[in-house]
Amino acid sequence: MNTFRFRLSPVLQVREAARQERRSRLGEAYRADELLQRRLQAVESELDQLRGVSRRAARPGPVDVDRLVESQRYALGLRSQQAQILRQREDLAAEIQRRRQALLEADREVRVLEKLRQRQAERHRVEEDRREAKRLDEIAQQKIMREVAP
Repeated sequence: MNTFRFRLSPVLQVREAARQERRSRLGEAYRADELLQRRLQAVESELDQLRGVSRRAARPGPVDVDRLVESQRYALGLRSQQAQILRQREDLAAEIQRRRQALLEADREVRVLEKLRQRQAERHRVEEDRREAKRLDEIAQQKIMREVAP
C-alpha cells in the first residue's frame, strides 16, 4: 500500500510560516496599543489630579497665582500628550486592521491548501481501497480456479 504524499507540502509550510509571522505582527500591534492605552490612562489620571490641585488652589483665601499658572501650563502639556497619544492610537488602529486583514488572508491561503490536501488524501485512500479490493478479488478468483481445476 502506497503512503500518501502531498506534493504541495513545501508550499503549505511556507504559507503556515507566513501566517504565523502575520499573527506575531498582529500581536505586536496589539501590545503597542496596550502600551499607548496605559500611557493615555496615566496622562488622564495626572490630569484629574491636576484638576483637583487647581480646585483646591482656587478656593477662597490667599491664591498662589504662580502655582495656578504653573499647573495650567503643565495641564496644557498633558493635554498635548493626550492628543498625541490619541492620534497614535488612531494610526495604530488602522495598522491593526491592515494586519488583521493580512492574517485573515494568510489563514485563508492555508485553509485552501489544507482542504486540497484532505481531498487528495481521501482520493488516495479510495484509490488504495479499490486496488486492495481488486487484489483480494484476484486472489479469491485464483483460489477458486485452483479448487475447481483438477
